[in-house]
This record gives sequence, C-alpha cells and structure tokens, in this order.
Amino acid sequence: MARFLRPLLRGTTYTRLLHLWVPMLVQSVWMFIDPARFWVPALVLVPVGLLPAVRVGEGVQARLLLTPGQEDPDISVTPSANWRDRMRTVLWLELRMALGAVTSFASVWLPVVAVELTRCGWGLAPSGMPWPAGLEPRPAYALLAPLPLLALYGVVVGLGSVVTGCARRLLGPSAAERLAALEERTEQLLERTRIARELHDSIGHALTVAVVQAGAARAAGDPAFTDRALDAIEETGRAALADLERVLGVLRESERPASARPTLADADRLLESARASGAEVDAEVSGPVAEVPGPVSREGYRILQEALTNVLRHAGAVPVRVRVAVTGGTLCLEVRNPLPAGIRGPGRGSGLRGIRERAALLGGKAHTGPDEGDWRVRAELPLG
Repeated sequence: MARFLRPLLRGTTYTRLLHLWVPMLVQSVWMFIDPARFWVPALVLVPVGLLPAVRVGEGVQARLLLTPGQEDPDISVTPSANWRDRMRTVLWLELRMALGAVTSFASVWLPVVAVELTRCGWGLAPSGMPWPAGLEPRPAYALLAPLPLLALYGVVVGLGSVVTGCARRLLGPSAAERLAALEERTEQLLERTRIARELHDSIGHALTVAVVQAGAARAAGDPAFTDRALDAIEETGRAALADLERVLGVLRESERPASARPTLADADRLLESARASGAEVDAEVSGPVAEVPGPVSREGYRILQEALTNVLRHAGAVPVRVRVAVTGGTLCLEVRNPLPAGIRGPGRGSGLRGIRERAALLGGKAHTGPDEGDWRVRAELPLG
C-alpha cells in the first residue's frame, strides 16, 4: 500500500500535472470567446510550432516541470535546426494539448463523480450537477465512490509518465545534436587517453631517472659522480617540465567545445613552434584544406602535433618535411625527418600508437617507421 501511494508524495507528480494543465489555460480563455470553434487553439499551434525558438521554450518548461532538479539530456533546449525538428515540435504541442484536455477533464469530473456517489450512498439526492445525472440514493453507491478517485490517480500518475516519455521522444536531441555530442565525447576520451600516455611516458620516465640517479649518487659517495647524476637529473627534469607544460595546455583546452578545438587551419602555429625550437621545417600544403570536415581536420591537427612533438623530443633540431594534401576524398599527412645515427626509431612511447588510433577512429590508416634513412609518419584519413 505504501508503495502504491508513494507517487502521491513526490513533488514531480504535481509538477507534471501542472505541466499538463498549462495548455488548458489558453483553451479556457478561448472557450469564453468562441466555444463553438473549440478546435481553433489546436490549429494555431501548427504555425507556432514551426518557429525555431518555440522548441527552446518547450524544452526549458519540460525540464523544469517534467524532470525537476535534473538537466535531462534527453530533452533538448536548442532551437529547431531543420524541418524534422519543427514537425516534431508541432506534434509535441498537439499531443501536449490533447493530454492536457484529458487530464483537465479527469481532474474536474472524477472528483465530482466520487462526491455524487458518496451523497447517493448516504441517502442524499444528487446535487444537480449535469454529470453524472439520474442517480438515485442507494447505499451500494458508497462502495463505488473510491473508483473515480483510483481512476484519477491513474490519470495523474500515468499521464505524467506518458507526457515525460513523449517529451524525451519529441523534444529530444536531433540526429545532428546527437552527432555533435558524440563528437565532443569522443574528443574528450581521446584527449584523456593522450594525456594518460604523455604523463606515463614523460613524467614517469623523468621520476624514475631522478630516483635512480639520486640513489646511485648517494651510494657512490663520489663528488664527480654526484655532479654527473645531478646534471642528468636536471636535464631530465627540464625535459619533463616542458612535456608537462604541453600536457597542461591540452587540459586547459578541454573545456572548449569540439568545434572550437584547433584544426588544420591553425597548423601554422605548430610549424612556427617547431621552428622556434630550432627545427628547420619545410612545409607544403595543397588542396582545399579549409573545406576538410571538422572531425577530420581536428584529428589531422592532433596527428601533426604529435608527429612534430616526436621529432623535437627524439631527434632534436633537425630538418623536417611536412606535407599536407587533400586529394580524391582523402586527407594525407606526412612528416619526415632524418634519423640520428645509432637511433632506430623514436623510442617506446605511446604517441605513435595514439596516431594510429586517431586514424583508425576515422576509418583511415597511419604508417610510422624508418623510410630511406628518414623517420616517416604518414596518415591517410577519408573525408567521407
């Protein structure tokens, strides 16, 4: 019994009831103007629902009254972006008015029926209400009095749940909004993975070197060895600080939406940064790079950033050739630099794996490794 009555103790039940009553305010006013044409407000809702801003107001109202206390992501609060959204808004307004009419009728007349049945059960004559009519005083009617109240309970609780489900369906994010949210989430996951790789590879390595060198210097007890150990710790620490600053730069960007993240149109600052670090960068860009779709352009920027970072970290200030080309529905990125003597590759870090993961995420592919005396990073990303 307590579980059955629990919805009556929730504020959400009554805010949903208020949400169902709101459309009836307009209908009630119209009934004083022209009750014969009661369908006019429903007809007026069609052009109103086609206005993009109406979807915003309906979404805000639905969140406040149908799901109070929480920002339901399944109820959008953005303007209609296309005709599909507009038609969904029109359907929502019509459905909301229909459910409001049922709720208002039930809220008024079901309690009246319960009162009339109670009066007749106590042997009193009906009060003269237009409905129900023709009841005669009988004790058996007292047993039927709770039924209208149970029906009212079902209408209030049931239609409240129905209108909430319809709001999530008709006012929910469009396909474009869901794609943008998925893109944002994917970008966040990629950056978190990248940050984890960078911290593990760079900071973990620096701390390990510092601990080992400090322990060895203490055990050796040799001033010359201690000086060399301190030099190694200092050099490793400086490199780790530089990597940490770069990772913190990514963290500072994480609050920006995916659409505001750097794209290949911002690649010049990567190239200038590499030149400022002493690298000789020979860059060549061909094709309509500015027309590359947002997700592909953003991932291409990150791949180029990672490739240049690896060059500076593992090869130092060496000549670098950068090629960016858009041809045949494919974005091609290539970064080449000479391999220092005695070094077969750029180490065991996971940056190269991250490049391959980014390319695979977009349905492309990436190749990394030695090539004719150079270290080459080449990524091919489909634009479709």
